[in-house]
Amino acid sequence: MRVLVQRVKMANVMISGNITGNIGNGLLLFVGFNSDDTIEDIKYLINKILNLRIFDDNEGKMNLNIKDVNGKILSISQFTLYADCKKGNRPSFVESMEYNKAKQLYEQFNILLNEYIKVETGIFGSNMQVSLINDGPVTILLESNKKVN
Repeated sequence: MRVLVQRVKMANVMISGNITGNIGNGLLLFVGFNSDDTIEDIKYLINKILNLRIFDDNEGKMNLNIKDVNGKILSISQFTLYADCKKGNRPSFVESMEYNKAKQLYEQFNILLNEYIKVETGIFGSNMQVSLINDGPVTILLESNKKVN
């Protein structure tokens, strides 16, 4: 599982001209699943996201997490995080999880994350237009296969 985390001042997602998710200060998450991912990968990355200290404290140091700043989360499904461009110029997505299973895990990810913090979303599998103001900029790639116990 991969989650691309962006610290934002604001972000929203639009589908067919309608805004389906909109946040102010917080995190924009692009979420992708590998064919081997499980609920354990979700739990690991939720813990990592909630405790990631990437917001500035009073001294301007990245010392605070999303809960400390009362931020919100915009979660966007993004199977292209598993694009493989090693051969040729057209990306291969053979490492991406099958659509129905990925949809289930994405929904589970958002439900579990929403137990801790307000989560807005796009719509899985839709053509989405995402707007954001990246704060910093701060962009971090988290991967569950790189877990450290």
